[in-house]
Amino acid sequence: MIQSKPNFYLALILLVTFMILNFPYPHEDPYGEVIATVFNIPIRSSNGFHFVGITSLLLLIIGLFLLANSVEKYRSRFVLIAIIIAFVGPSLVASSFQKTFATGIYAVSYDRDSSRCQFEMIDQTTLRGECELPFENYSKDEVRFSVEFEKNYFEDDFPMLSLLNNDAPYEVKLEGHERKIVNIFTNIDVSNMENHIDSGEASLVTIIIKSGEKARRL
Repeated sequence: MIQSKPNFYLALILLVTFMILNFPYPHEDPYGEVIATVFNIPIRSSNGFHFVGITSLLLLIIGLFLLANSVEKYRSRFVLIAIIIAFVGPSLVASSFQKTFATGIYAVSYDRDSSRCQFEMIDQTTLRGECELPFENYSKDEVRFSVEFEKNYFEDDFPMLSLLNNDAPYEVKLEGHERKIVNIFTNIDVSNMENHIDSGEASLVTIIIKSGEKARRL
């Protein structure tokens, strides 16, 4: 069935590399972006080109091409199965590991899509920030960690989420197998700020959770 073992093995290597680059754990960003950041490799160009995404896409295309040309029969089936595994595999493996073997903050899931923060001036110098952050602890043990907020791309002129770090870190405790929405409240003194919002709302809130030397960007 395999007419070219070198092409077949090379295809497997490229497809596995594609899955590793797109592995969504332990951080929100794919593992390829995490590696690039560690080695100070640019993730995006000034023109908006996503280097990691383009690289992983090329690996996928070349891998599928080599796979199709390495087998004698059922090429379409092999390619279709490879595509499904390449795209579904990383998320499935990450989710399975987190729900069965992970401990500490690595067992904590954060529903970023359901997160939200609201801001409103309560007097002339004080901005009130309130956030709802959904967490779930998949392990049977209690987990304690701290939460910090990461600056969003739209905050260059008018800071919002980054202001919440004035009172950070915020301590969170989750019991074993507990799911809950953590509410965070803080009052921010904006009397010395030239530009600040009077009210606003943010969703898809990016946070960093820490426990000792361990940290995850979610």
